Order: sequence, then structure tokens, then C-alpha cells
Amino acid sequence: MTRGSGRDSVRAVAESARILVVDDEPANVRLLQALLHDWGYEDVEGTTDSTRVLELFAGLRPDLLLLDLSMPQVDGYTVLEQLAPANTGPARMPILVLTGDARSEAKQRAFALGASDFLAKPFDLHEVRARVANMLESRRLALALADQNERLELRVRARTHELEHLRLELLERLAMATEYRDDDTLEHTKRVGRTAALLAGVLGLPEDEVRDIRSAAPLHDVGKIALPDALMSKQGPLTPVEIETMKTHTTVGSRLLRDSGSSLLARAEEIARTHHERWDGLGYPDGLRAEQIPLAGRIAAVADVFDVITHPRPYREPAPLEAAVDEIARLTGTAFDPRVVAAFGELDHRRLLTPVGSA
Repeated sequence: MTRGSGRDSVRAVAESARILVVDDEPANVRLLQALLHDWGYEDVEGTTDSTRVLELFAGLRPDLLLLDLSMPQVDGYTVLEQLAPANTGPARMPILVLTGDARSEAKQRAFALGASDFLAKPFDLHEVRARVANMLESRRLALALADQNERLELRVRARTHELEHLRLELLERLAMATEYRDDDTLEHTKRVGRTAALLAGVLGLPEDEVRDIRSAAPLHDVGKIALPDALMSKQGPLTPVEIETMKTHTTVGSRLLRDSGSSLLARAEEIARTHHERWDGLGYPDGLRAEQIPLAGRIAAVADVFDVITHPRPYREPAPLEAAVDEIARLTGTAFDPRVVAAFGELDHRRLLTPVGSA
């Protein structure tokens, strides 16, 4: 840095700095204000009332506090204690203590309470000027670094959001790939995700869990991607052997999604493995019962069965809406969690049949 640019930096700090002077002696306040103005600091506030420091700190947001220690009512130590909770972080306001008490115990106590530097009265004006300049320059650099870090954090956040969007898009496409042989409209997975999210919302789950379930539930049948084409496209009922092969889509899906390190994929793995478990313990693949079944799996089970019943399959026609709703109710306490079925009863069932994204 050249000498001219250094002077420019000091001048810029002086023009922008906000300084607060606190001393119970009006003469001291006036003297310090006059000196600071002479040194080029234009925004200087002073008070002899130490009870107002918190109020002034909140209103002025000063860059530097010049604080006397020995004051009536509220002394400087108490002021330091009061400011500590609000004056935090890497860019916290520096505090220059000015006092006639030069004992080491006073210094140690002041530093312990948050003082940045310490000058004993009567003070040397050149030393005060140098300390003020140094502390304000440090404050400027700290604020610049904090601003840079904030901008960097915003960029990281934006990049993270972009990557999350890409990951969700990939999950959606993987779910769609699963349905190509089972639902030529590619809407089943989307509807299951929407219905599952609506159920999660009625059940009072937190918003982030509702979002995860909406994104994860469409992957409930991802394991079908490994099943034979002949099995997936077969017209008519399946043989017992074919049924057992079909059931493996739960464990295959679980293997595809596990151990990713992503909480969203962990939820998808949970759903893929457990959405065919039953409340009465007669489901598959693990024969879990009641609340042994993860809630996300219980939710996806209702969403999936309702959608399968109400839409055509290669081997049958769709059931009427009322019949599908009755069937869900009939399976309460056997296939389905009664609490999830109760939540299902609160939904607009006709809306569940509409394409995702439509009114």
C-alpha cells in the first residue's frame, strides 16, 4: 500500500466511523469529542449518563466505545457486563477503557468483561489518537471480513440450493423410470408423493419432513426397475412364484437407496422397504407390525394403495372413487395404521385423482 492510499484508508474510516464517548465528567466528554472531531472523526456521540449506554448502543450501533470505569449509578464494569450479550461475533465493537485506576486488577477485570484496550488517565493524546485509529481500522477490517464471509455463505447457500434442486430432479426422473413399464402416464409416482405429503401434513409433521416425504415417496417402487419385463407387463393374475418375485422390489429398492449419506435418500430407502408392511404384521419383507413400521412407510402404504385402486392396471380396471375410499377404511387396523387412515379421511379424495400440478 502506498502512503497516499494509506491516508485515504484512514480518512475513509474517520468519515464513516461512529464513536460513543461515555464519562460521568462533562468536561472529559467535551474534550474527547473535540479531539476526535479535530482528528477527522465526524460522527461522535457523548453522554455522561451511563444508564443510557445500552439504548445508545442499540440506536447508534457505534464502531468504537470510549468508556470510563469509575462512574456513579452504573459504573464501567457494569456497562461492560450489560453490553456483552449484544456485542458479540468476530466484528464486535471494540471498547477502549479510559480510567484513573491503573491497578492491574482493574485492567484484568475490564479485559475479562470485554474491554479491548486500556488507557490510564491522565492519558497521552498521541497515544489515544493512535489507539483509536488502530481499533477503528481493526473494526473496519473485521467488518469487511464478516461481509466477505456473508457473501461467500450466500454463494454456498445458492450453490447448495442448486445442487439440491438437481438431486430432487434426478430422484424424480429415477421414479419416472420405475413407472415406464407400469404406468404409461408416469403420474402414479407423482400422485403418491402428493398424497403422502398431504397425509403427513394432516398428521402434523414438521414442514421439512413433509417435504422429504413428498420427494421420497415417489421412489417407493424403485426396486421394480430390476424386475423382469415379462413380469411387469403381464396381463392377468400373477402365479405364486411371480408374486414372490414381485415382492423382492422392496428389498431391491432398499439396497439401491441405502448408505447414501443423504437424509432424503435415507427416508426414500425407509419407504421403499416398508410400504408393503402391514399394521397387523402380515406384510413384507420383514413382517413388521404397528409402530415398528416407520411412519413414512405407513403413510406411503395408504397413498400407494389408494392410487393403485383408483387407476387402471394391465390386469384390471380402476375402482370407483367411493369404493376405493371404502376399501381404505375397511383395511383400518389390519393393513393400515388407524391414525393414517383417519388423516386420509380428512383429504379431498377427488382432488387426489387429478394430475399433479393441475388445479
